[in-house]
Amino acid sequence: MNLLNLLECGNNITVSVSLADLKEFATVLINNTKRELELVVISDKAETYPSPKQVCEILNVDLSTLWRWNKRGYLCPSEVGGKRRYKMSDVKRILNGGKK
Repeated sequence: MNLLNLLECGNNITVSVSLADLKEFATVLINNTKRELELVVISDKAETYPSPKQVCEILNVDLSTLWRWNKRGYLCPSEVGGKRRYKMSDVKRILNGGKK
């Protein structure tokens, strides 16, 4: 049984750990955290293009607001296959209170 298994079982026990086991445990934790962070970074960098309806739901605004924002240059859609789509990075910018 390794240290991770002991932690997952939830029992309150006292253990003696060799330095080699402690180093292996730390390495496993670091590698797991690194993989999780890499997935977060990759997913944040992947650009998605939600529809106007989806953007309205995300920002809690009406379609007329999106139309006004387009006229003002605040949030402009792109044409993809004849359909209006918005860059998710632009939507996140608005959610974070940023301006162009």
